[in-house]
Amino acid sequence: MIADVKKTAEQKMSKSLETLKADFGKVRTGRAHTGILDHVMVDYYGSPMPVNQVANISLLDARTITVQPWEKNMVAPVEKAIRDADLGLNPATNGDVIRVPMPMLTEERRRDLTKVVRGEAETAKVAIRNVRRDANEQLKKLVKDKSISEDDERRAQDDVQKLTDRFVAEVDKALQAKEADLMAV
Repeated sequence: MIADVKKTAEQKMSKSLETLKADFGKVRTGRAHTGILDHVMVDYYGSPMPVNQVANISLLDARTITVQPWEKNMVAPVEKAIRDADLGLNPATNGDVIRVPMPMLTEERRRDLTKVVRGEAETAKVAIRNVRRDANEQLKKLVKDKSISEDDERRAQDDVQKLTDRFVAEVDKALQAKEADLMAV
């Protein structure tokens, strides 16, 4: 029973950390990467579709993403979707290929992105602490139902706290790496 509670808590904390890393991937640094366009939706014959499902996305160089729609009549809608996605990108069409140059980040924009990244890290820490709270409540319920002893509960709570500390430290490490990446010129 205790092992199940701890295993569930560890899985949920791990998912919170993975979600944070995915969110960090969406925050733009000075370099181009195809993940920036993952959440851009394009109108594909009346239904919204992610750009990566209607086009081939690749890197031309360190500062340019190329998007090549699979259908020629989708070039204009894909370009419009990228422009309207509020990413600060200005795509340019060249025949049936869309080039998306990555503008240089200003110092002010880097600071703003750092604040965004810190907010996302804090959200992840709160999620991890909520998992800890839920696990501790489950342990208290097991004591109340007389399934485990109070000593077992205390030891399990200590283990859950160590797990929480480990994942919070990993969030801090990921945050430091992302901040360093953002502030690198």
